[in-house]
Amino acid sequence: MTYDFAFFLFMGTLITGVIWALDAWVWAPKRKDNPFEYSVEGAMSGGRKGEPVVVEYAKSFFPVLLIVFLLRGFLIEPFRIPSGSMIPSLYIGDFILVNKFSYGIRLPVLNAKIIEIDNPSRGDVVVFRYPRDPSVDYIKRVIGLPGDHVAYYNKVLYVNGKPVKREYVSTYDGPGEENTAKEYIEKLEDRSHAMLLIPGRPSLDAEYIVPEGHYFMMGDNRDNSNDSRYWGVVPDKYLVGKAFMIWMNWSSGIEWKRIGTFIK
Repeated sequence: MTYDFAFFLFMGTLITGVIWALDAWVWAPKRKDNPFEYSVEGAMSGGRKGEPVVVEYAKSFFPVLLIVFLLRGFLIEPFRIPSGSMIPSLYIGDFILVNKFSYGIRLPVLNAKIIEIDNPSRGDVVVFRYPRDPSVDYIKRVIGLPGDHVAYYNKVLYVNGKPVKREYVSTYDGPGEENTAKEYIEKLEDRSHAMLLIPGRPSLDAEYIVPEGHYFMMGDNRDNSNDSRYWGVVPDKYLVGKAFMIWMNWSSGIEWKRIGTFIK
C-alpha cells in the first residue's frame, strides 16, 4: 500500500465518520439520559449543547472529507505539472484534471480495478505511478500498447516496424525549455500532437515488445524526458487516469490563455 495523500484522506474520512457514528448511537443517547452530567462535560470541553469538541469537529469535517474522497477517488483528480518532460503539450506550472474512471473503476488507496471500462489508446496522455517508486506520480504519452513492438533509434520512433510520421513546424520559442529545440507534429495513427527534439543532444535508443497488461510511455519533450526508454513499461495496475484539461497555469503569474485548454 502507498501511504500518499489518498491514504491520509481516507483515514481522515474514516476517523471522523466513526466518531460521528459513535456519537449518534452511543454518546448522544447517554447525554440525553443524563443531561446534567453531559452538559457539564460539554461545557467544560467547549462544545455546544453538551457535545465534546471532538464530536463537533467530526460532524463538521466528515461530510466535506467524504465528498472530496469520493470525487478524487472515483471521478476527477487534480495534478500539477512539475517538470518540462511534456513540453510543448504541457508546461511547468500547468494544473490539470485527470479522469479517474477512463480506464476502469478502481478502489482508492488500494488502486485495485473493480470494474472494466476501457483501456488506454495510443496517444493518450496518462498519469500513472512511477514503477520504480509507486509513491510518485508521472505523466507521459502512451506510445506502445500491449503486444506492440516499439523502437527508438537516432531520434526516430518506430511502432510495429514502421516509422511514426512527423512534420517539422519551427524552432520552439515557448517557455520551459532553455535549449534550442525543434518542434514537430507527430502522428500516432489518427491522432496528432506536438513534440520536441533538441539537436546535438545524445538520444537514448531503446527497443521493447510491450508485454500484456503493460504500456510504453514517452514524454513529448523527447530529449528531456525520463520515460520508458530508461525504466521500462508501466503495468496496468499503476495507471491513475487520463489527463484531459488544463484548469489553471501558474508559473511567474497566471497564463489566462491556457485555462480551459483540452489536452490532445
